[in-house]
Amino acid sequence: VQLQASGGGSVQARGPLRLSCAASGRTFSNDIMGWFRQAPGKEREFVAAIGWKGGMTYSVDSLKGRFTISRDNARNTVYLQMDSLSPEDTAVYYCAAGRYGLGSPRRSNGYDSWGQGTQVTVSS
Repeated sequence: VQLQASGGGSVQARGPLRLSCAASGRTFSNDIMGWFRQAPGKEREFVAAIGWKGGMTYSVDSLKGRFTISRDNARNTVYLQMDSLSPEDTAVYYCAAGRYGLGSPRRSNGYDSWGQGTQVTVSS
């Protein structure tokens, strides 16, 4: 399984970024795809997740309205649209894949494949 995250970079506060995660190596129709992030000196935290088949989404209340997860089944790609970014969003963002039922979609134990991470830096 390969998960290739891209789209990170440097952006000014209140700007947008869209992250992409291209998945390959198996059939993902029974998977949850998630985004996590890890800021320097902090633990990895859940950002959002989406089911490949039904499109059910999972999100964090504090990020609702700014972060939106979506998928393109034909391209085997999951996106994270991030709007109104703030310096507190600075982190390495990871995409992950896991079979339904592996664990909680909101926790790392729900995933068994991880991408390499993409850096997002937001300046004030």
